[in-house]
Amino acid sequence: MIKDRISILGLIILMFFGCNPINQEGNISISWTEMLEKSQKGIRIYYGRNTAFPLNAWYAEVDLNHEGIQAKIISATDEDKREKPSQLLQNINATVILNGGYFIMRQSPTNHVGLLKVNGDLLEPASQTVIRDNARYFVTRGAVSFDTNNHPDIAWVTTRNDSIFYWDIPIANRPGHPAEPPNFNLANYWNVKEALHAGPILIQNGKVFITTEEEVFFNTPIAGVQPRSALGITKNNHLILLVVDGRQTESRGVYLEELAAIMLDLNCEEAINLDGGGSSALVTKEGLLNRPIGLGIEREIMSAIAIFTEENE
Repeated sequence: MIKDRISILGLIILMFFGCNPINQEGNISISWTEMLEKSQKGIRIYYGRNTAFPLNAWYAEVDLNHEGIQAKIISATDEDKREKPSQLLQNINATVILNGGYFIMRQSPTNHVGLLKVNGDLLEPASQTVIRDNARYFVTRGAVSFDTNNHPDIAWVTTRNDSIFYWDIPIANRPGHPAEPPNFNLANYWNVKEALHAGPILIQNGKVFITTEEEVFFNTPIAGVQPRSALGITKNNHLILLVVDGRQTESRGVYLEELAAIMLDLNCEEAINLDGGGSSALVTKEGLLNRPIGLGIEREIMSAIAIFTEENE
């Protein structure tokens, strides 16, 4: 009788976790199909599906070596400093838009959370410190940038006197144990035209290296299962712009560990988590590809990564 009860309990557990797998270590298998009708020279669009979790995902692979293709960081110019991704795409005649960094939703006009530099202008400096659980932490958070040669980079950065500096590793924060302020003697000047803070960083030097604690994202929803946006850089100078839907029966969303595994599988040497949740959106000329939180309705955002082709100029 006890054996029968254990068997029934085991079956219930198997059914539950079989339908809702918990896989914080990554190892997600996604079947990708190119959306040929949306792809073009230098920009390939893919749709991916995993039926076990389940997951729906999309990504754009952008060849920055291709003549006439340019990546930029952009910011909304409306009075409240936020616009829908499709509006941004139309306004600037871009080919692809991926939502960018965090912003303060309850504030109008909104403010960017951390660094935002657009076309050489520093619109928002880095957040020097973060309060978490009544303690103050100095931070060097993850950021993505493009220089004057359209070369992308991802690094842990902060600002000083309107200049941006990066470190090879983030300062060593831990929950309940704030690190010392960053040592600028160990920093390097980040000579970039455009940049935005997001985070945490997911991949460095071709290896998963998720710096949730160092960037002080612990004890926040960012560490849990969420709809996601991410940007990656490959060895051959391609950008990977990814969204994964979540908070819906067709697509549960992913942990940061799972997101990193997906980006690694897409050959990213560097990758960073961007603003997610209802902000996650990947837009092309044909419209919104994903369905943010199952509604298919775009949230207004403040910053984004925009891809332009020669035909757009």
